[in-house]
Amino acid sequence: MGLFSTTMNALKRGLSRTRETMGSPLNRLLKGQRIDADAIDAIEACLLQADVGTRATDEIIATMRSDAAAGKMDRGEEAIDFLQTQLAERLGEQTPLATTNERPLVILVAGVNGVGKTTSVAKIAHALRAEGRSVLLAAADTFRAGAVEQLVIWGDRLGVDVVRGTTGADPAAVVWDAMDAALARDVDVLLVDTAGRMHTEQGLMRQLTKIGDVLAKRIPSAPHEVLLVLDATQGQNAFVQAHHFTEAIDVSGIFLAKLDGTAKGGIVVAIATELGIPVKLVGVGERPEDVEPFDPPAFVAGMFE
Repeated sequence: MGLFSTTMNALKRGLSRTRETMGSPLNRLLKGQRIDADAIDAIEACLLQADVGTRATDEIIATMRSDAAAGKMDRGEEAIDFLQTQLAERLGEQTPLATTNERPLVILVAGVNGVGKTTSVAKIAHALRAEGRSVLLAAADTFRAGAVEQLVIWGDRLGVDVVRGTTGADPAAVVWDAMDAALARDVDVLLVDTAGRMHTEQGLMRQLTKIGDVLAKRIPSAPHEVLLVLDATQGQNAFVQAHHFTEAIDVSGIFLAKLDGTAKGGIVVAIATELGIPVKLVGVGERPEDVEPFDPPAFVAGMFE
C-alpha cells in the first residue's frame, strides 16, 4: 500500500476504541429514538470524551439544540447523520503529502520524545519504498545514541541507507551531509528524523529552524513537508503540543501515531478546527506497513460504523 491510497478496513480497525467510546454508544442511544434535551446532553458528553474539543463540540451542540427546538431534527437517525456531516466538514478535504518536481523531496519530521517519531519515520519510508521511490534517511537526532541506532536498525530492515553522525554532532551538519548524499545519488525522498523535544526547550526548537535553513541552502523550497508526530493516546495533550510547535516552526501536516491504541481519536477534529493543520497520515498498528493517509470521510465513517 502506498501513501496515496486508503484501506478502509485498516482505518476502521484503528478507530475501534474511539468507536467504542463515541460512535457505538451514540448509535445505541439514538437509533429509533426521539431527540430531546437529555439525548443532546449525552451526545455532548460522548463528543467531549472522544476529545473532539470544546470549540467543535460547543458549535455542534448549539446547532443541534437550535434545530431540535425548531423541529428540524427530531429523530435519532437524523442526529447521527448531522454529527457525521459536521465532523467531516470540520476535517475538510484529504490533504496528501507535498509533491515537487525537484529531487529530493525533503520531509522533516519533528515531535516530542516518546510519541513514536522514529517509528513513524520508518513507516513513511516503508510506504514510499512500496510505491517504488528511493529513500534516504538522515539521523539528525544526535543527542541520543539510542535514537540513531534505532533508525539504523529500521534502515537495515527496510533496505534504506541512513546518513548519521557521531553522538553530540551538530544535527544541521548531519543534514547537510545527508542532502549531499541525496543529491549525489539522485534519490527521490530525503526523510529527516530530528531529536525529540518539548516546545519549552528553546535551544532545540531553534535547532529545527537551523536544520530548515541548511536544507533551504541546497534546495530553496526545502523542506517541502514538515510533519509533526503526535501520539493519539495523549488526547488533549497532543493538541497542546501541536499548538506550541506551530508557534515555533512552520508545520505543514500531522502524523497521528498510535490511533489504534486510543479512545480519543476525536482529537483530529480539535486540531483541524482550532489549529487548521491537516492530519496527513495516521499510524494504525506497530508494523512498518501500518500507516494510512488520512481520509476524512473514511475516518468519520470509521468512528460510527
